[in-house]
Amino acid sequence: MPRLARRSFFGLVFGSVATLLLAGAMHDAGAQGRPLKILVGFPAGGGTDAIARTLADRLKDELGVPVIVENKPGAGGQLAAQALKAAASDGSTVFLSHDHTISVLPLVVKQPGFDPAKDFVPVAGFASFVNGFAVSPGTPARSMAEYAAWVKASGQGKGVVGVPAPASTPEFMVKVLGGHFRLDVVPAPYRGSAPMLADMLGNQIAAGVGSVPDFIETHRAGRIRLLAVGGGTRQATLPDVPTLAELGLPGFEEKPYYGFFAPAGTPKAALDSFAAALARVIVQPEVKARLTSLGLAVEFMDAAALAAREQAYTRTWAEIIRKSGFQPL
Repeated sequence: MPRLARRSFFGLVFGSVATLLLAGAMHDAGAQGRPLKILVGFPAGGGTDAIARTLADRLKDELGVPVIVENKPGAGGQLAAQALKAAASDGSTVFLSHDHTISVLPLVVKQPGFDPAKDFVPVAGFASFVNGFAVSPGTPARSMAEYAAWVKASGQGKGVVGVPAPASTPEFMVKVLGGHFRLDVVPAPYRGSAPMLADMLGNQIAAGVGSVPDFIETHRAGRIRLLAVGGGTRQATLPDVPTLAELGLPGFEEKPYYGFFAPAGTPKAALDSFAAALARVIVQPEVKARLTSLGLAVEFMDAAALAAREQAYTRTWAEIIRKSGFQPL
């Protein structure tokens, strides 16, 4: 091959290779800048949704990518968990969940469509909270003793207690409360806390059990009244509300948690990057104040700590559910 022709040939080859390398680099940069999706298993307007949107607003700045909250309500977060299982394990999707979907659903549903131990990996936790018992504005009770007396004296329909999901920890709490106070109370499952709270505010149901983050703002506004909470000590944001243990109901001291989970197989680098960003976000004064105002105890948990917390909570509720005689659905 003549020298000039060889130069033209190799120049063409090297130019093509350089173009391919540049295209590859641009593709990688585009992949790294893709939006991050946060799955939420409950409707917009509820406590979990408010928490997700608070975090998403700051995570976008820390991660340098758009962060989208996608609500997939239904079956106590089961649909969102199934969506996480089906998602690509490339770091583009995480699931913001509390105890119910990860720890409790696999105990009460025979075929939930996911196995947290196999299908998910913990990323990081950021808070704990407690559940509470609240009454509607039309319910005259201002203590659990007054509520018990009112139900006993009021006849049919007054013992209906809303819960945000079927076979959830709030539903089992209703059963334990009924047994303790010798009440004929019936749990009424909803598809999330938002519709339950709407019916409480409209006096369609007299009471409800749910997370303090779901109740706290309407409680502060005087539109509902929290009468008791779980946990080992009174909540700093609710110093006048007694714990269930104070009322003679031990066993609800183990606090539920909030954390992020990703599909199994997600690269560790992506998990670590997200966890580091989350750790930076939750200590920002505005974010911490907002989460605290929602009734959360803000605490960062790395992947190992979140996994240990989830396992401990699962053990506690497995025993409560076993003692209740409940059979998986």
